Amino acid sequence: MRLARRTFTIAAAAIAAGAAFTAVRGNARVQSAETQFPPIGEFVGVDGRRIHYVQEGAGPDLVLLHGAGGNVREFTFDLVGRLSDQFRVTVFDRPGMGYSDRVPGLDNKAFATEGDSPVAQAEMLRKASEILGLEAPIVAGHSFGGIVSMAWANLALDSESPANPSAIVSLAGVLMPWPGELGQYYRVNGSALGGVTTIPIISAFASDQRISDAIDGIFKPQPVPEGYADYVGGALTLRPSQFRANVRQVNTLRPHVVEMSKRYPELELPIEIVHGTLDATVPINVHPYELRKIVASANLTELQGVGHMPHHADPDATVAAIERAAMRAGLR
Repeated sequence: MRLARRTFTIAAAAIAAGAAFTAVRGNARVQSAETQFPPIGEFVGVDGRRIHYVQEGAGPDLVLLHGAGGNVREFTFDLVGRLSDQFRVTVFDRPGMGYSDRVPGLDNKAFATEGDSPVAQAEMLRKASEILGLEAPIVAGHSFGGIVSMAWANLALDSESPANPSAIVSLAGVLMPWPGELGQYYRVNGSALGGVTTIPIISAFASDQRISDAIDGIFKPQPVPEGYADYVGGALTLRPSQFRANVRQVNTLRPHVVEMSKRYPELELPIEIVHGTLDATVPINVHPYELRKIVASANLTELQGVGHMPHHADPDATVAAIERAAMRAGLR
């Protein structure tokens, strides 16, 4: 018994020491990431929370929403500069991402599992847009930002707002329910156990090479644009607060998409879709192909041989889709 107690004491001490070291290293990495990649925009208050945004240009309003784990830098790297001579472009950090707070009412503890739903995100961003004076914006979203854009469109079916969208543009966007389950990465890290154990460890010890490999995987089969990895702030994604918010949003997403898709046949606003035929993250046959069956206003531009980053692989096609959305919405 004495030996067992001693063994348990030593093991407990080792675990505590390891947790303390992980916490110290993790905090240092958070500080380093935020020093290297500080906010590049302004903040607007919504229901006691802060939303980080960048706004450039003049003209009809255009909102850009990034994908899972991203931030405003995804679009300020290149696309905003291609659009700001024609539109007043507002890029938001989605709730819980970058430097934006999560939606009100969610439990942020390490062991919590609830995610910021697409509808709750759209409501928060619509309020931010109202405060900023945006009017009938085109709302364009990449990947996870695509389903938030669709939630924004659904909100307009039931409630009036000057910031209701005039058109939607989906860039490799999540649009429809998908078959099967998500991979183990999201199931584990999105769980209560993952929030307490694996996320702090990954946040503290994931190598720069792992971040680089993750970015490469997102762009495949296209190469990562020169300078993108140094600009976009991948280290921000590994901060425990954003890491948890991101995996919870993705891990709890499908039931929300199922409910949202029931309202899609009511949508009549212009919807432009730009999607790569080799997108393995958000497959073209699961999302835009299925959406077109139930939404008559959806127009698809297929990019042959392109993966999950169409706005980088073919920015001209992306700009053309946004311009077409503006024309279809009567903004031109």
